[in-house]
Amino acid sequence: MPLRDGKVDFSFNSSGTVFAQEGVDVFGTADWGPQRVRLMLSSMGDNCISLFWTEDLGINEISGLKGKRVAFVKGSPALQKTVYAYLRFGGLTWDDVKLVEVGGNGAAFDAILNNQADIFASTTSSGSTLKQINSPRGIHWPTLDPDDKEAWKRMLEVTPYLRPHVCKESAGNLPAWKGASSPYPLIMLYDTGAPDLAYAVTKAMFEQYPNYKDAAPAASGYALEKQVMDYMIPYHEGAVRFYKEVGKWTPEIQANQEALVARQDALGDIWKAYKAKPAESDFYDGWMKARYEGLEAAGLQPYWRTF
Repeated sequence: MPLRDGKVDFSFNSSGTVFAQEGVDVFGTADWGPQRVRLMLSSMGDNCISLFWTEDLGINEISGLKGKRVAFVKGSPALQKTVYAYLRFGGLTWDDVKLVEVGGNGAAFDAILNNQADIFASTTSSGSTLKQINSPRGIHWPTLDPDDKEAWKRMLEVTPYLRPHVCKESAGNLPAWKGASSPYPLIMLYDTGAPDLAYAVTKAMFEQYPNYKDAAPAASGYALEKQVMDYMIPYHEGAVRFYKEVGKWTPEIQANQEALVARQDALGDIWKAYKAKPAESDFYDGWMKARYEGLEAAGLQPYWRTF
């Protein structure tokens, strides 16, 4: 909201940027709608975004979590979707677990430590994760078989921005394992953001990379060679200028860029038509139906029928 209202120039964001572009969850309300967001750069470190549960459960597979307690962070669709995606990988849904509502990321870890919940999602390199590793309850990360196509299909149906990733970086320096991740954070702004500002920020982040790459966990993911140029969000024109200067911008990336901008155009048109005549019973449900049908009619992947 500070970005939309012009109180800040850009934001370090998460997969919520995808939800904003797509106009789902909180962005499907009448005062939001699909947002024309743009990337400058992101971090794709050696850590993962993963589900975890406490070691004292004695469970090794996601499928064994049926009936266990999940810390459910209110107002954080990114965390909620990560948990749900991992449950789906193991063949479970929300109906198979017990939800324990908490008010934030810190509260979720407190619920785990205090034996009020058993399961949560986090980056593998966070300080809270290290605290959990050293707690009496311990921690367990699941391994995701990259060859289990059916499990990945179930997962990507709800989190299309995730991808297989080797988890080499974790709090406690655990042995590497196969998991999932996506770029995080994303440094983003709107398409109306000043091109010179986007160019300057992008260039500065790469020029100063040697000075901050070891300053925080997963900061090494900001390296130019680790940029995920085929992500689900188009790049800002100022950032594109920089990537062209350094030879990072290819015809394939340009084609993806054009397709993503066209997708935002289509979402904007669908939103405008729906806002002119919204559903009288439930605005959000009506929008999700119009969104799904409109994207399908345009030959585009809707990703979510409901959210």
